[in-house]
Amino acid sequence: MTYCVGMMLDQGLVMMSDTRTNAGVDNISTFKKMFSWEVPGERILTIMTAGNLATTQALVSLIDERTKAPEDREPSILSAPSMFQVARLVAQTLKDVIATHADEGQRADSAFNATVILGGQIKGSEPRLFLIYPEGNFIEAGDETPFFQIGETKYGKPILVRAYDPAMSFEDAVKLMLVSFDSTVKANLSVGLPFDLQVIEKDTYAVAYQRRIAPDDPYYLDISTGWGEALKSTLDGLPGYKF
Repeated sequence: MTYCVGMMLDQGLVMMSDTRTNAGVDNISTFKKMFSWEVPGERILTIMTAGNLATTQALVSLIDERTKAPEDREPSILSAPSMFQVARLVAQTLKDVIATHADEGQRADSAFNATVILGGQIKGSEPRLFLIYPEGNFIEAGDETPFFQIGETKYGKPILVRAYDPAMSFEDAVKLMLVSFDSTVKANLSVGLPFDLQVIEKDTYAVAYQRRIAPDDPYYLDISTGWGEALKSTLDGLPGYKF
C-alpha cells in the first residue's frame, strides 16, 4: 500500500510520500513514489503515485521519455502552457497505461489501477495541486479542499483536518505531516519509512527543500514519541466518565 500527501499553503506546496510496497507480509520492498521535473526559472512539476507498481513505473517512464523527445512527436509536461494542461497530459497517460495493462471491460476496477497527486507551478500562474484518478479525470485543490491524500488515507486524515492552516510555515506543515504519517504507520503495516519530503516555495519554480527521512531519523523519532506521550497526557487530563 501507500500513503502520500500533497498540501497547499500560502507559501507554496509541501509533498510527502512513503516508500513501501508489498505483495503480502513476506514480500515488502522500497520504491520511490515521488518524481520531479524542473525547468529552472520557469516551472517545477512533481507527481506522487499510489497503486499498481507496474502501472506507476510505466506512467513515470512515459512522462519522462516524452520530456526528452522532439516536441513534434509527443506532448510533454515541460511544454504544456498551464498546470491544467499538465494535469490533462498526466491523466491521459495514466488512462492509456491502465488500458494497455488491463483486460478489456475491467478497466474501472482493475488490479492495474493507480492514482496520482500532481503539484507544481508554471511561471505566470499560482502553484496548483491536482488529484488524478485512474479513469483519467481529475480534481483541483482549493480553499475547501487544500490537501490531497492517496493510498492508505483514513488513519492520517483526521490529524490533517484538525490542525491544517494555510498560513502555517513550511516547518509546521512538515511537523503536521509527520504526525499524520506516523499515525498511519502505527495503524497499517503496508505503509512504512523511509519518507520522501519535498517543499516547493511559491514563485521560485524550483524545489526549495527535499530529503529522505529514514526510520532512525532523530526528528521523526522525537515526533513519534512526543505525539504518543502527548495523546496519553491529554487523554488522562480529560474529565473521567461517570457510571
